[in-house]
Amino acid sequence: MRADPASAAADIFEANRARGAVRFDVRLQDGMTRRHHLHESGSLRVRFPSPEDDGLSAMFVNTAGGIAGGDRFAVEVAAGEGSRVTLSSAAAEKVYRAPGKPAELDIALTAAAGAHIAWLPQETILFDRARIHRRIDIDLAATASLLLCEIVVFGRTAMGERMREGEFVDRWRLRRGGRLVFAETVRLDGDIGGKLAHPAIANGAAAIGTALIVPGDAALVERIRESLPAFRGEAGLSAWNGFAMARFCAQDAASLRADMMAVLGCASAVPLPRLWLN
Repeated sequence: MRADPASAAADIFEANRARGAVRFDVRLQDGMTRRHHLHESGSLRVRFPSPEDDGLSAMFVNTAGGIAGGDRFAVEVAAGEGSRVTLSSAAAEKVYRAPGKPAELDIALTAAAGAHIAWLPQETILFDRARIHRRIDIDLAATASLLLCEIVVFGRTAMGERMREGEFVDRWRLRRGGRLVFAETVRLDGDIGGKLAHPAIANGAAAIGTALIVPGDAALVERIRESLPAFRGEAGLSAWNGFAMARFCAQDAASLRADMMAVLGCASAVPLPRLWLN
């Protein structure tokens, strides 16, 4: 019996999808944060550039050269009591068009009492007709702290490209002290370019970003607001449930990145990863 050509093509496509996972934890040892267990698989890797006084930096590298439809990646990081870890990426992550299944990216961050996690990857760039589902789950002890930012760019704006169609599903869940304090799912699909052009959505912006700061309060928001007149794009700030959030829209990635750096500088004394400064 002959195999169905469409089914055979689907099997070949699935067999050639990239898979990658990184799981590690860090612990405080003699006043310094050091990695403990580490697991890497597939095309996802993590590198630790250099020891620091009391914290540790980790840099993720996707050796697949980007994300395509059907790819699956997972990151799990746990910070032990009193430890400090800054997580970033070696380059902007590119998500290419997907004729079939969407790519999947799962991120899980856990911080024990007194620990601090800074999640500061470079931007994610969605090509036209890209499809990706992302999940970010964060579990913080009551006395843990978090600095998290994500930037999404719809098309390579520096090349004059815009994302017209595709699918972007972004699910965030934040628990603090065992209690769910923030839950949000963003879904953009179909005519994404037309939706972003709508004044009530992005007013034509090609880049959006979110910064999540824990703990955060009204005083922090007011301090950040002092920088707003110098912003290149639009920003909205709020604080509730013990954390602060900043949301951004801009015409291009460079403008949004500059605004994000201003907010992160106000929010934390933790230095930005060196690649952010290039």
